[in-house]
Amino acid sequence: MFHRSTSHTLLRNVTAASVWGVLPLKDSDQAKTRLAPALSSSERRQLFRAMAEDVLAAMGEARRLNGILVVTRDAWAQSLAARYGAAVLEEKANRGQSAAVADAVRELDRAGAGAALALPGDVPLVSPAEIDRVLAAHGSAPAVSMVPAGDGRGTNCVACSPPDAIRFHFGHDSFEPHKAEARALGIEPHILAGLPGIALDVDKPEDLRMLLAQGGSCRALAWLNGTDIPARLAGEKGNR
Repeated sequence: MFHRSTSHTLLRNVTAASVWGVLPLKDSDQAKTRLAPALSSSERRQLFRAMAEDVLAAMGEARRLNGILVVTRDAWAQSLAARYGAAVLEEKANRGQSAAVADAVRELDRAGAGAALALPGDVPLVSPAEIDRVLAAHGSAPAVSMVPAGDGRGTNCVACSPPDAIRFHFGHDSFEPHKAEARALGIEPHILAGLPGIALDVDKPEDLRMLLAQGGSCRALAWLNGTDIPARLAGEKGNR
């Protein structure tokens, strides 16, 4: 487990051997718009916040991470980062996941970190063990390791040594572009499957149904199961 600094504004304890987690978090009031057919704006905000804390908590408990850098301009997210001892890179605007992660790894590279592992904020079932498994399989620099989304098209986790080894193309069809970026540099990416927590990103109503069906212990599920959302989703599915 990484040392939790009292500061959340500066990168500390960065060494050439250190591995940092990167977590981009957009404004919680604008998050998860693709869930609008199923959830109200207030529900989307609460779900986003629960999932973000699930991911941050897993990063904080991963033994192979030495620190965490949260990229955000959201005041709530900055406060959450402070509670977990994470550093914060403040964005001027929401420019998307690729730009946020690129900014973070650039800062980590300048600070001298050896590697970075990026996760999205919507994989609530991710576990510390899954993060450690990715890093245990990650090779020495230059190296790229990736975990595909459940549909095989997106990239739900990428680890790079050095931190800025490749350009990022996060989005629904990012997996093949990320592989191509690595191979263009002569790096054969290490692909890890069989990590169900990382593989399930919650972006659409059907993803919510998958999360509820898969079950597990996380803040997002605890919140969902305390609402009428599961019943609503089941009703909507039955009416199709």
